[in-house]
Amino acid sequence: MKYLISFFMLLSSVIISAQDVVGKYQLKIDATNVELSRTLTLNADGTFEFYNYERHDIGIPPEKHLYAKGTWTSDKNVIIFSAESSDIDDTHVLNFNTTRARYKEKSLRDKSDRVVETSLIFYQSEIFWVKGMKLLKQ
Repeated sequence: MKYLISFFMLLSSVIISAQDVVGKYQLKIDATNVELSRTLTLNADGTFEFYNYERHDIGIPPEKHLYAKGTWTSDKNVIIFSAESSDIDDTHVLNFNTTRARYKEKSLRDKSDRVVETSLIFYQSEIFWVKGMKLLKQ
């Protein structure tokens, strides 16, 4: 019985620490002739959905919609994305396999007035425009 209680306490602590990362992250840029919107949703069940919208007045085509889905895991402050072959289809064309991002938030010990936005910063990806991308938590 004590092992069962210990297991549930360990499981709840893992779930609680993972809850901080779960949510919606977004990058939005509106300019005169360019509109860019990237949205990443990390679900509590370990799945993710990514949506990229681009509109360029002189682009061919002028609008692009790109999607991705798959699973994610957390190792401390590193988010590791993976996608199975079943996650990639005609609609979900982006492959986030081997993509990694760093979760950044203000430390609870930091009592200064500086503002640290909760965000994901991508540092590894096979998709060239994903590497270096910063998405802010909504």
